[in-house]
Amino acid sequence: MLKAATLALVLVAALASAQTRTLKAIPAPADVAAAPADAAKTASGLASKVIEPGTGNTHPAKTDLVTVDYTGWTTDGKMFDSSVSGGKPVCFPLDRVIAGWTEGVQLMVDGEKRRFWIPEALAYQGKREPKGMLVFDVKLISSTELPKAPADVKAAPSDSKKTSSGLAYKVMKPGVGARRPRSSDKVTVHYSGWTTDGKMFDSSVVRCAPIEFPLDQVIAGWTEGVALMVEGEKTRFWIPQQLAYKGQSAPYGTLVFDVELIKIN
Repeated sequence: MLKAATLALVLVAALASAQTRTLKAIPAPADVAAAPADAAKTASGLASKVIEPGTGNTHPAKTDLVTVDYTGWTTDGKMFDSSVSGGKPVCFPLDRVIAGWTEGVQLMVDGEKRRFWIPEALAYQGKREPKGMLVFDVKLISSTELPKAPADVKAAPSDSKKTSSGLAYKVMKPGVGARRPRSSDKVTVHYSGWTTDGKMFDSSVVRCAPIEFPLDQVIAGWTEGVALMVEGEKTRFWIPQQLAYKGQSAPYGTLVFDVELIKIN
């Protein structure tokens, strides 16, 4: 929603990519060359073995957002990527990564650590490095559903409030305290945005990272709307075109946002 930027849904790139940063090598497992006899194998050719059991019995759906820690090796024992070595778990939509990950992580439960032997056909198909079968140790930290277009995305419902400018809003989750941001404040928020036909065009939730910005440097509907909120509050906004991009750039028309005000900085 920044004035100077075109809104775009950030698609997560495949995880097993060559890293520009230097990572501390994590030794390859003893069975890196081939899946052992006690590994389970799916019809697609994906092999896996539970290294540490998790909790519960809920598995991620194909379209869920997952947070994981992982390390990947080629079958000769060379580590090519690792969030563990990088010191930070990664978050991504499960259907935006290589097929072996999409299939394999759906077998897991939260807290589980599993080793995968992913054949080339389910990885990069020989089109890029690393080639051949890839071996990953993956720990599933958490999973959650991706934001879906609200049922009332087409128009503000009768119980929403409306300001004199035409901005409509409805508090979805109350916050705490009474402090509201001024237009000169910086705020940290999580948000998702849709056009009125239900198409998501941007989401910090999908990017797994809240954003911080000066409240007076975003579209007018945000400047006005977020100023009505308190910390911890989640509000849905129906922002008419004249308070958004004024028909000068996409997305056009009324925009619908779910916004959570995390912090007034």
